Amino acid sequence: MGRNARKKAIQKNSGTTYHPINLALRFLLELTALVGFWLFGWSLSDTFWFSLIGAAILPVLAMTFWGVFAVPNDKSRSGKAPIPVSGLVRFILELVFFGLAVWCYMLTQHLVFGALFSGFLVLHYALSMERIKWLFVQKGKERT
Repeated sequence: MGRNARKKAIQKNSGTTYHPINLALRFLLELTALVGFWLFGWSLSDTFWFSLIGAAILPVLAMTFWGVFAVPNDKSRSGKAPIPVSGLVRFILELVFFGLAVWCYMLTQHLVFGALFSGFLVLHYALSMERIKWLFVQKGKERT
C-alpha cells in the first residue's frame, strides 16, 4: 500500500476502534488531571473561601478547555466537535492539558503522584498510536 493510500485509509477510518481498557485509562487520566487542577486551585490561598473558589474555578476552566476543542468524528470522544480543530491542534491541546496537570501536581508537592501520572500518560499515548496517526491527518474543518 502506497503512502497516499495509507493516508486515505487512515482518514476514511475516522479514527480506530479503541480498546475499552485504554478508553477507561484515558477517562481516569482526565479525572486525575482535574484533581491536579483542583489541588493547585486549593493551594493558591491560605484563606478557606479563596481556596474553595480556586479549587472550583480551575477544574471548570480545564474541563471547558478540554471539551470545547475537538476533532470532528474522533471516536475516542463523542465524535461531536463544538469548536472543530485539526488533529495536530487537538494533540497539542491534549499535551498542554495533561502537561499543566502534571505541573500542578509538582507545584503542590505531590511529586510521586505527578511522576506516576506522567508514566500512565506515556503508557496511554503509547497504546494510542493509531489515534495519534489519525489525528495528524485530520484537517478539522467540518462541523458535525
